[in-house]
Amino acid sequence: MMQLIFGDTVMTSIEWNEKTFTKFAYLSDPRIRGSTIAYVLTKANLDNNKYESTIVLENLEDGSKRFIEDASMPRISPDGKKIAFMRFNEEKKVAQIWVADMKTLSAKKVLEAKNIRSLEWNDDSRRLLVIGFKRRDDEDFIFEDDVPAWFDNMGFFDGEKTTFWIVDTEAEEVIEQFEKPRFSSGVWHGDSIVVNVPYRDTIPRYFKYWNIYLWKDGEEEKLFEKVSFHAIDSDGKNILLYGKPEKKYMSEHDKLYIYDGEVKGIMDSIDREAGQAKIKDGKVYFTLYEEGSVNLYLWDGDIKEIAKGKHWIMGFDVDEKVVYLKETATRLRELYIWDGEERQLTDYNGLIFSKLKTFEPKHFKFKSIDLEIDGWYIKPELKEGEKAPVIVFVHGGPKGMYGYYFKYEMQLMASKGYYIVYVNPRGSNGYSEDFALRVLERTGLEDFQDILNGIEEFFKLEPQADRERVGITGISYGGFMTNWALTQSDLFKAGISENGISYWLTSYAFSDIGLWFDKEVIGENPLENENFRKLSPLFYAKNVKAPLLLIHSLEDYRCPLDQSLMFYHVLKDLGKEVYIAIFKRGAHGHSIRGSPRHRMKRYKLFMEFFERKLKKYEEGFDVEKILKGENK
Repeated sequence: MMQLIFGDTVMTSIEWNEKTFTKFAYLSDPRIRGSTIAYVLTKANLDNNKYESTIVLENLEDGSKRFIEDASMPRISPDGKKIAFMRFNEEKKVAQIWVADMKTLSAKKVLEAKNIRSLEWNDDSRRLLVIGFKRRDDEDFIFEDDVPAWFDNMGFFDGEKTTFWIVDTEAEEVIEQFEKPRFSSGVWHGDSIVVNVPYRDTIPRYFKYWNIYLWKDGEEEKLFEKVSFHAIDSDGKNILLYGKPEKKYMSEHDKLYIYDGEVKGIMDSIDREAGQAKIKDGKVYFTLYEEGSVNLYLWDGDIKEIAKGKHWIMGFDVDEKVVYLKETATRLRELYIWDGEERQLTDYNGLIFSKLKTFEPKHFKFKSIDLEIDGWYIKPELKEGEKAPVIVFVHGGPKGMYGYYFKYEMQLMASKGYYIVYVNPRGSNGYSEDFALRVLERTGLEDFQDILNGIEEFFKLEPQADRERVGITGISYGGFMTNWALTQSDLFKAGISENGISYWLTSYAFSDIGLWFDKEVIGENPLENENFRKLSPLFYAKNVKAPLLLIHSLEDYRCPLDQSLMFYHVLKDLGKEVYIAIFKRGAHGHSIRGSPRHRMKRYKLFMEFFERKLKKYEEGFDVEKILKGENK
């Protein structure tokens, strides 16, 4: 913290560091019924190393607010008289569903279960559909006869079955219960439930094919067999489907369809991928990934804009009005309402950002091989003639997307005097389906060239950028690309690879999604296909010249620890400068979902490694001194 004194006025400014993220308020899961809005407000507490979540209830008519502490998953009943929510009981290690009266907020517990995933009111405002799962839970061993044996952020399946509970909230009783195979899901459709069950043959192709049933009173009717869409919402008359009737590749764009006895596409002419979607009174509200933005639209026979611009819509709900969370490159998400015009409802982070300098990215386009590519860069504060180091960020995916959302590490490092460069290479989301599919079986080839060409275009635009001090970093596919970059180019003088791939063959056999994802991205017949070696950074380890920090989480089952550990061991054996930081907890998304102290230490490692390798040219990396704040 530093103070700026103007006359007799003292203004306190906030500095970017590894703890700045704890000052922000994080909003999620917005819901609206009539004049009441509910959402979850989360703060990171370093002292107790927990995230503290509170449900906020706002009255649109008088602006009053009420709060439900230690709660998430708010669901307002259709009649607006009750709200259901979830609490986790730390002592019992179980999830609990509570129902509260909206006037008094007096609450009662209606269900207790070990694992709950979703919660939805029936139109009668009495019954709740609760979906969770059950496992064997033997205290001594795990047994499995299906694949995969584990899944990221979920652990070992241990014979997992999806469980559907229908709860009578008046009687506080489960009145119906049934089970389906793992990864099943469902939504109310009138008094029936539309149930999505993964289709399987010899090897299940999870998330690619589905069987869809209509379930009521213990009886089932099959609606679809082996289709590539699944039901995500219903207005009682129409079922909203997400995906495609049939996919050849999972990397194809998911689109939206209405089923009312026949399947009707509502965005067949739009060559972009749909995101979140909801249906109400036959109208469909949905987000689209578009060239670095995530925009919100309405379909009522024609497609109309609700919120389109340089932003990401991070969640929404609809009743008579639409509420949504909007985030930009320099501001975290806040809540907005739309009823023909947009109005901002919250400003939780406004005062923090008024004392914290943020950096607006500059957009540029460039030609790479046969395509036009989007790129962005952030320029730090520089004196005339001063040169600054550069950090290149690579997103996850490959079908991820950079653009107009708030990226903490980018703002942190820009504040420390680094140029930040990032592009959406072929394979990214937000563009045509052909653009997304061009990376398949060629990962690390033309997509890497797109990144290099983007860097070259950036150097033309910014003569103060120092070509001799370029670092690269990324997570998942971005971690793979960091590993790949250091083996394929001498441009990079330091790298931080997080939860990345180094050997595609072991990823195929070890990853939770390797049996289908890796075979699509790298190629079929992994035991024979030369791509699994040719496109693996591990086999080019001798080429690495730059210092590398590998960061991985022990509980990552998407890109498991073997990927970084193998690369680390081989590089060490070759005498390269390499370090590895293994976080003991946290799944693939540990960088944003790890505990507050976990995230703080990760940000510190990230910041200090580039400081020492791109600015101070120091040998070694003394983590003890770094985490103690010494040797600055």
